[in-house]
Amino acid sequence: MQILLKAVKIIDKSSEFNLQAKDILIENGIIKQISDNIYADNAQIIEGDNLHVSAGWIDMRVSPKDPGYESKEDLSSLCNAAAAGGFTEIVTLPNTKPTVQTKESIAYYKQFSRGQLVEIYPTAAVTKNCEGKDFTEMLDLHHAGAVAFTDGEHPLWNADILLKTLQYLYPINGLLMNHPEEANLAMFGQMHEGIESTLLGMKGVPSMAEELMVIRDLKLLEYAKIDSLSSVLHFSTISTAEAVELIREAKQKGLPVSCDIAAHQLAFTDADLKEFDTNLKVSPPFRSQKDIEALKKGLADGTIDAVVSNHNPHDEEAKNLEFDLADFGIIGLETAFAAANTFGGLPIGNLIEKLTVNPRKLLRMTQVEIAEGSKANLTVFEPDLKWEFTEKDIRSKSKNTPFVGKKLKGKVVAVLNKNICKTTL
Repeated sequence: MQILLKAVKIIDKSSEFNLQAKDILIENGIIKQISDNIYADNAQIIEGDNLHVSAGWIDMRVSPKDPGYESKEDLSSLCNAAAAGGFTEIVTLPNTKPTVQTKESIAYYKQFSRGQLVEIYPTAAVTKNCEGKDFTEMLDLHHAGAVAFTDGEHPLWNADILLKTLQYLYPINGLLMNHPEEANLAMFGQMHEGIESTLLGMKGVPSMAEELMVIRDLKLLEYAKIDSLSSVLHFSTISTAEAVELIREAKQKGLPVSCDIAAHQLAFTDADLKEFDTNLKVSPPFRSQKDIEALKKGLADGTIDAVVSNHNPHDEEAKNLEFDLADFGIIGLETAFAAANTFGGLPIGNLIEKLTVNPRKLLRMTQVEIAEGSKANLTVFEPDLKWEFTEKDIRSKSKNTPFVGKKLKGKVVAVLNKNICKTTL
């Protein structure tokens, strides 16, 4: 199979063609030629105005729901949603039924993704059933292919377990991902604690619930005295100004720490919850405009390493309820890039780094190259195209998103991986 990308601007700082518009010929999944004015009679041609191409995007935080909750999402619909959003690789959380804590559960994802354009990289649970009490067999799971360890949607509340996990993972060059939230402070919270929650009469989740956990984890990381050039502790989906500042200071001290944000955190604030739309009920909750400005600053100065979708599908039974009874979470794979591009304020090259280079570095993966002879793992997109997101754009089984009807900037055109090409326009 031949595919010809016409006049695409290459976004890859490691490439000799970075920021240049070139034709790219792909044959049987391999980049055969990068040049001007390539002709190929039998090739599928992908062309358009202002097309850009980068290494295939990778999402570090996706809730797969399969096995156990296939009515919300199965692996086929998950991969379709990822491809529609420009992702050729996704990292899945272990909060399924059963929990991802055995070699067989790791193999389930790896075997499924062999024939898919989208590669699935499973994380494994730190503690059995993600309950925070007893360790899983992390060494065996690492050798079976777990790319990182996390209790996913559940914070590691036990300080001793977090400390020992850091010490266990360091010798095997592993990564611990923790969702920073002090569960007791956040208990029964429905939205960000502030003026808006008071006006709406809803129990709030204080910023301190996130910040105390960040402080605790950083203290434990410092106590562990881990000498590593790679991040050992990764905070997933930070959301507050103080958390950004704490991680910035930790990096300046040389601690091996990293973090990401969910793209949708840039698009909404707690003031948007006035209509009690359960599609806006997320964890962490939408914070204040001040917090959003701090997130943007953290993105710009490199404190925040990656942007994720935090894709968390739910069916009607979980969302079409009173606000306090609805589940937390929105789907995000189809909108993550556009949301970050529309509201994040980053130059396109910097945003693409947070979707490609940085996540692969954190996960100890080989970087994808745009070079002749390399495998074609690519995302083609138009960063300035303005469009409206509709239900027709949803590939997930679930529809829980607040972006329907929203104007966005930046559209995925095609994804290529494993000698498979999918166009999205």
